[in-house]
Amino acid sequence: MADFRQKAQEWLSEEYDAQTREQVKALLEGDPKELEDSFYKNLEFGTGGLRGILGAGTNRMNKYTVGMATQGFANYIAEAFPNEQVKVAVSFDSRNYSAEFGRITAEVFAANGFEVFLFDALRPTPELSFAIRHHKCHAGVMVTASHNPKEYNGYKAYWQDGAQITAPHDTLIVQEVAKIDKPSMVKWQGNAEKIHIIGAETDKAYLDSILSLMLSPESIKRHSDLKIVYTPLHGTGVKLVPMALDRLGFKSIYTVAEQMISDGNFPTVDSPNPEVPSALALAVKLAEDKGADLVMATDPDADRVGIAVRNDKGEMKLLNGNQTASLLTYYILTRWNEQGRLGDNTYCVKTIVTSELLKAIAEGYGIQIYDVLTGFKYIAEVVRSNEGKRTFVCGGEESYGYNCGEFVRDKDAVIACSMVAECACWAADQGLTLWALLQQIYKKYGYYSERLVSVVRKGVDGTREIAAMMESYRNCPPAELAGSKVVKVADYLDTKATGLPKSNVLRFFSEDGSVVTVRPSGTEPKIKFYFGAHGENAEKTLDALVEQFK
Repeated sequence: MADFRQKAQEWLSEEYDAQTREQVKALLEGDPKELEDSFYKNLEFGTGGLRGILGAGTNRMNKYTVGMATQGFANYIAEAFPNEQVKVAVSFDSRNYSAEFGRITAEVFAANGFEVFLFDALRPTPELSFAIRHHKCHAGVMVTASHNPKEYNGYKAYWQDGAQITAPHDTLIVQEVAKIDKPSMVKWQGNAEKIHIIGAETDKAYLDSILSLMLSPESIKRHSDLKIVYTPLHGTGVKLVPMALDRLGFKSIYTVAEQMISDGNFPTVDSPNPEVPSALALAVKLAEDKGADLVMATDPDADRVGIAVRNDKGEMKLLNGNQTASLLTYYILTRWNEQGRLGDNTYCVKTIVTSELLKAIAEGYGIQIYDVLTGFKYIAEVVRSNEGKRTFVCGGEESYGYNCGEFVRDKDAVIACSMVAECACWAADQGLTLWALLQQIYKKYGYYSERLVSVVRKGVDGTREIAAMMESYRNCPPAELAGSKVVKVADYLDTKATGLPKSNVLRFFSEDGSVVTVRPSGTEPKIKFYFGAHGENAEKTLDALVEQFK
């Protein structure tokens, strides 16, 4: 108790501004648990950057933790590129304090002598990835907490290829950030002339690149009146997704007016997460009012998309991330094949928790598909390792992230929205809806179904409980999955066995083809259970698996 109270007392010094000191005083006089959670550790700069609850304290997102993280990151960048004029790009989303944190990040970088390309207003995460490559930067930062609740903000760190940080840089950057343990170690005041405001020109280059990916422009012309409802869920897709659809030639785009307002409190949704059905409720209602064929919703930093389509009864049905990824993979590979572009030099990538249907589709077209750890940075890592030698076709993950092309090295909802809309037009040319196309894919490759169950455990006690759960599954793995014998256990802490980087993930495989994956979230206080089944009885199997792991 004394330790974190002592740490809190240090934040009452003149090194911190008056507002912060008042917040700390309130914590010292208030709930001891809240005080402990605010100061019991430093907010971890993990391999992807920062993410945490807004507020005063060492374990919170605030101007000081952002500044200190940026200084540590800047020290590493400078060391990695000696005798070079370092350039970095910075963007931010609609969350509370995102613009302020973005400006602080830019100023600290500038104070370290870097040339900084700072967006003039909020922009999607994938455009930040694009901007790093477009402006030939050495690194970049996106201020966002993605789809987390409104209480959170975060900070994603990127390297010169436009991808989030991976080994060996990740752990080395973490070490540099850990050395910055007080605000006085930060170079706060940057040279304003080092900060270059960017916007329209980068937008145009980004959209031009997206248009170059399109595979069926004639289909779009024939079905340009396709009715599309789009919502950015108060986030960064507000401008570029409608612009992209307009430039593709779609004429009937309806937006959810209440959610076109950029607001970090996300007032119209319980969660700004397209994985949550209620987040799409207003968009689905508008689709019913307008008789729309397709609904698309992007998360606050516009790197993930959730969609709804009409089923064979004309009802709006939400698709999950696996289904959307399967549709896009099938569409893109089919069109590449028809255009004679597939071959030994082409490949796809998916994460280990993403539907095996993607693998079946890729293998059906005779091309390689890589399996990587959860996180799009690992997909980008494969693209980097093959750069100049082989061509990346597309890649996806079950958590609603997708990408194709190589000019963005992260999941990209602007690209995904464009591709989904084009796929709908291509399907219409064959007399199919997207729903009917999905059923056709199942008929061809077999029925695959997946579910995700997340168990939330907040605070210090929650962290310990999640660790204990993982230890229990590791020491006492299940002998059966829904009555089918477990034939393989994969522990991703064992890099020799998996051939992948070390990760706290366990996977259990059964005789009937079912698979259960267990992993703690890297960005939220929860442990995730991924269930997968294949065949006619897949849904019943999934019900039994969910019950087994309650």
